[in-house]
Amino acid sequence: MYETPLIIFLVIVVPIWLGLHYIFKGKSTRALSGDDEKMLEDVWENTRKMEDRIHTLERILDASNPDWRRQ
Repeated sequence: MYETPLIIFLVIVVPIWLGLHYIFKGKSTRALSGDDEKMLEDVWENTRKMEDRIHTLERILDASNPDWRRQ
């Protein structure tokens, strides 16, 4: 008597429910928060500054000691 509604619930409702749950949960965690975006912008800017500094140091070393890369 109770088996048929239970089987229908387990076969149809539960998979749809679980699928929708994980779809919406995945969409909510995919987006970056404002703080995360700000942090990524800061990291990108700091990386660019560090790259500029490294290039400057390499130019200085090339001028003072052209063979420094082989040492």
